[in-house]
Amino acid sequence: MSGAVPAPSPRSGRATVWLAEMHEAETVADLLVEFRDHTGRDWPSRNAFHAAVERLIEGRDAEYLLGASDEDSPPAGVCQIRYRFGVWVAGEDGEIEDLFVREQARRSGVGAALVEAALDRAARRGCRRMKLDVNAANPAARALYERFGFSSWSDPPGGDDLLMRLRLPEVP
Repeated sequence: MSGAVPAPSPRSGRATVWLAEMHEAETVADLLVEFRDHTGRDWPSRNAFHAAVERLIEGRDAEYLLGASDEDSPPAGVCQIRYRFGVWVAGEDGEIEDLFVREQARRSGVGAALVEAALDRAARRGCRRMKLDVNAANPAARALYERFGFSSWSDPPGGDDLLMRLRLPEVP
């Protein structure tokens, strides 16, 4: 497990987290495909996930963390962190774009260790803010993120910010 993140704090138990390298792109993609399947989707394709993960690992605007319940176990969780410069924070912004833990490893500390490591990596990179979106119907994930201080927010003139999206058509 090269690129291992420092030992987790008591808050994240015995789980181990490390920065995924190119030779682990297939493992990362396979976990993301499991996440896709878990959400009931069948697109993007497995091949598209593999190509995208390799592209992102090669760049500097994204990182993948892998997590296992202990040093002797295979990866059971993945976290994708995206980085960009943010005008509203006058510096780097971090975003947990995806976080997935296999069913059998949930409640073992893998998710908490991945969040903790993502926050640490973003802070060391100079990020001034970390964002994420979470499904309101997923109370376990919401509780995990709230444990680390995440919350929904509203800015004047009031009301919670909403995540909105629009799929754009392919342009020939």
